[in-house]
Amino acid sequence: MDAAIIGSGKWGLNHVKTMYNILEKYYKNNYSLTVCDVNDQNEKTVKTISQKIIFTTDLNTILENNKINIAIVSTPAETHYAVTKTLLESGKNVLTEKPLTFISKETEDLIQIAEERNLKLMTGHVLLFHPAVKKMKELIDINVLGKIHYIYSNRLNLGTVRKQENILYSFAPHDVSIIQFLLGTYPVHISASGGSYLQKGIEDTTITILKYPDNIHCHIFVSWLHPFKEQRFVVVGDQGMLVFEDSAKTEKLKYYSKGFNVIDGELEKFDSSYEVVEFENSPALENEQLHFIDAVLNNKIPLADGHHALEVLRILESAQEYLKNIY
Repeated sequence: MDAAIIGSGKWGLNHVKTMYNILEKYYKNNYSLTVCDVNDQNEKTVKTISQKIIFTTDLNTILENNKINIAIVSTPAETHYAVTKTLLESGKNVLTEKPLTFISKETEDLIQIAEERNLKLMTGHVLLFHPAVKKMKELIDINVLGKIHYIYSNRLNLGTVRKQENILYSFAPHDVSIIQFLLGTYPVHISASGGSYLQKGIEDTTITILKYPDNIHCHIFVSWLHPFKEQRFVVVGDQGMLVFEDSAKTEKLKYYSKGFNVIDGELEKFDSSYEVVEFENSPALENEQLHFIDAVLNNKIPLADGHHALEVLRILESAQEYLKNIY
C-alpha cells in the first residue's frame, strides 16, 4: 500500500497520524507514506510521528510515483480543485477535504475525470463516518422515530476564522451532509440569513433553512463568533426524538420518547425520560480513511463520493445565493 497526503497543517496532520497508524496496523512493513507540504518547516513535525514517513515540498514527487494509488488532500480549501484535478489526472484515487470545491461546475469536472479514468473520488464529510451518525441512520430507517417532522443543528465555536471562505462553507457542510444522508432526498426550498462582523463580505454566522418533501423542515445554525463550543444535532419525529451532541464528554447520543398522540380528536403529550443510545466507539477519521481504502481496493462507491459532494455543494450555493440577494 502506497499512500500520500498533501497538506500537513492542523487537520492534515490528523490525516497523517491516522493514515500512518492504519498502514502500520494493516500493512506492517509493506507500505510507504509520503507527505507533501509547501512549508518545509512542517517536516520536523511530520517526522515526530515516524521517521518512516517521506516528506517533500514538491507535488511532482507524488504525481510521478506510479506506486502511489491513494492520495488525501488537506490543503487550503481554495486549492482543492486544482490539486485534486492534478492528482486525478495522474491516476490517483483522491479523498479531498470539504468543501471539495467552491463551485459546482468544478466538482462536476472532477467527477467526470474520476469516472473517465475509473478512479475513486471522495470528500471529507467525516461526520458521516461517526458511529453515532451511523446509529441515527439505523434508528430512523427502522422507524423508531416515526415520521420525521424536523431536524436542527447548532455548530458553534469561537474561531478558527477563515479568510477565503465564510462560516457557511466552513462549518455547514458537515450538517448538510448528515441531513442528506439521513433523509436521502433533496430540499424543495432553500433560504438563509447571516451576518458579517469581522471581515467585510465574509459571514461569521448563518442560519440556513432547508425544506424537504413530506413537510420536513431543517435549520442549520453555524457561527465561529460564539462564546462557547456547541455541536448539537436534533432529529424530531412523531414517535420520538434523537439528540447527538458531539461536544458533550459523555452521553453523546440520546433518545427521547416524547411527542404527541391524537386521542379522541385531542392532542395528548407523552413525555418520558431520555435513554442513552450506545454506539461503537471508533474514531470517525479512521473510519473515513478505512472506508476510502476499502472503496479503492474493492472497487466500491464511497459513501461521500463526488455526487454526494455535489449535492451538498449545490445546497450551499443556493444558500449563499439567497444570502447575496437579501443584503
